[in-house]
Amino acid sequence: MRHIRGPKDFYAGVLFVAIGAAAILLALKYPMGTAARMGPGYFPRALGGLLIILGLLSLARSLRLAGEPIVRWRLRPLIVPLASVVVFGLIVQYAGLALSTVFLVFAASAASDEFRPKEAAIAAVLMAVLCVAVFVYALNIQLTVWPALS
Repeated sequence: MRHIRGPKDFYAGVLFVAIGAAAILLALKYPMGTAARMGPGYFPRALGGLLIILGLLSLARSLRLAGEPIVRWRLRPLIVPLASVVVFGLIVQYAGLALSTVFLVFAASAASDEFRPKEAAIAAVLMAVLCVAVFVYALNIQLTVWPALS
């Protein structure tokens, strides 16, 4: 067996091949159809096949080209953004879209080692304005913008 020179590419390739194979296996119970008249199994199989090809290319690359080693996992960049999205979902009805978005962006930004409060606050306010403009005014989605003061 050849030596793995690029561990990141190797494990990414393994992951792509596994997800592609799972997509194909799960889609086997659905009819395929044709390119002109696609069945429900057509897209998952095509996407699974493309993922397998991409994974095999990544595996081949890992054997030929030297790459970076896999670094130790840090939990803060994984947990803080996920937790901030969960909290956003829990508070958006009560705090309103604008304040919830400001919280989400600011809290998720805090997960980075390069966190700067001033820049995060500016990005949070701009994102809140954009979200309100798009979801409330452009798409007419019924969301409260600000918390009810009762």
